[in-house]
Amino acid sequence: MKYRLITLLVLLPFISFAQERGVGIRLGEPLSITYKDFLTEYISIEGMIGSAGINGGSYYQKDFESNLPESNAFYVSHNAKKGVSFNVRSAYHEDITDVFGITDGYLLAYGGAGIQLRTTKVTYSYADGQTSSLLKNDSRTNVDFGPEVFIGAEYYFDDVPISVFGEAGFFLELIDRIGHIKGQGGIGVRYLF
Repeated sequence: MKYRLITLLVLLPFISFAQERGVGIRLGEPLSITYKDFLTEYISIEGMIGSAGINGGSYYQKDFESNLPESNAFYVSHNAKKGVSFNVRSAYHEDITDVFGITDGYLLAYGGAGIQLRTTKVTYSYADGQTSSLLKNDSRTNVDFGPEVFIGAEYYFDDVPISVFGEAGFFLELIDRIGHIKGQGGIGVRYLF
């Protein structure tokens, strides 16, 4: 009996701080369905699948000019459509409930890193040097891959199995255009089970 009481007292802080896995939606860049689970008390893993936003116009114009469909092609315009985004990432969490004097639920701050794969469908309109009055089209799938870093905070409610979160971060391209940095962020909600 004595050992059970000691074990309970030692484990009590961990039992009261236990997070549960959750699935939800993230609104922002990228717009995603998210699944998050904790490996330890402080370390989580997360997978996201969703829709990636498009880059700025000059990004695609430079892409076209670096990979011309014909040697005498001249960029006229482009049309880009959102594609798919896959993220796998891990984060370190720290309880900051007391910092803000929260009495119901608890608040975790987190920061982490991961990898991201994004696609975008781009259709270019261009003219060639010989028949400049006729526009031609070239459709491509733009694929970006690289690491991401992020920080955020997540609030866990006491009475309902829901958490809400907000975060911001950066994505660095390593495949397609090395060194291009894209700001990202989002807010979301998860159902805990």
